[in-house]
Amino acid sequence: MTTHSHAARRQGLKAFSALALAALALPALAQNWPEKPVRLVVNFAPGGAADVLARAIQPQLAKTLGQPVIIENKPGAGGNIGIAETVRAAKDGYTLLLSSGGAITINPMIYEKLSFDPGRDLTPVAAVARVHVYLETHPDVPAKNVAEFIQYLKANPGKVSYGSPGQGSSPHLAGEMFKRMAKVDAVHAPYRGAAPALNDVVSGQLQYWFDPGPGLKHVEAGKLRLLAVGSAERSPQYPNVPTLAESGLPGFDADTLFGLYAPTGVPDVVVNKVREGVAKALEQKNVRDIVAGLGATPAVMTRKQFIDHHAVEAQRFGELVKSIGLKAD
Repeated sequence: MTTHSHAARRQGLKAFSALALAALALPALAQNWPEKPVRLVVNFAPGGAADVLARAIQPQLAKTLGQPVIIENKPGAGGNIGIAETVRAAKDGYTLLLSSGGAITINPMIYEKLSFDPGRDLTPVAAVARVHVYLETHPDVPAKNVAEFIQYLKANPGKVSYGSPGQGSSPHLAGEMFKRMAKVDAVHAPYRGAAPALNDVVSGQLQYWFDPGPGLKHVEAGKLRLLAVGSAERSPQYPNVPTLAESGLPGFDADTLFGLYAPTGVPDVVVNKVREGVAKALEQKNVRDIVAGLGATPAVMTRKQFIDHHAVEAQRFGELVKSIGLKAD
């Protein structure tokens, strides 16, 4: 019996030592992070705002981390496919997500059967840019300003269509906010990202949309008409273009923050290194130029400010989502 208890004790000590060693090894592993390429999941299609921002910060992020950063587009279901992919990944920092804040805060309100809770399963790491939305129409739409456009919509109830990067995306919510505040009726056409929606506005299959940035080059080329900015303030890039608030819809603001997220539980050393990489990227002129090309603004903020912003966004859009009874399949 004694021999048996000695053996059991020895086994117990061995197991305890193994656990203690494993516990010691964890911080050591984290300190050496990253020791292999890092995957950056983008939960919208190539060519959209999230994708453009990811590719803008990728070179500096890779330089700071000392490892390649590989971008993987996982579009669909309003960003949920990319979120699910990230949430399922190991909590070791080798899978990160670049997403719109709307996909994180709004999707739980509109998708009833989510396999994850972004507020619980993701940790906000670093804000990248404040993405503004721009009301753009196809040139065939006979309206030169917001008042004329509202008049045109009222004359054609339910006959005019607008596109968005997906159900619950900030351009979709901007479209619903616009319909509600302007008291107009138009048909929403959701896409799997901004790029395919933009193609159909440029080709005239859709009459208008709220552009998160990729369409501005078509405005410059005369293929789209920019009527207004859906932000609280005018865009520095387009100082002569009025906001919707100035154009008869007081209080209109549909901006959203885009940023980097990690699965909840990643070590602090990962969060800090990624934040350092993003901060360095946002200091570079070429990166700032790409952000400006989207009509967006670099979002330089503390981690607490970034985390707190999610509650603000949830409240602002949450009231709209409830009032229009927005639900996605």
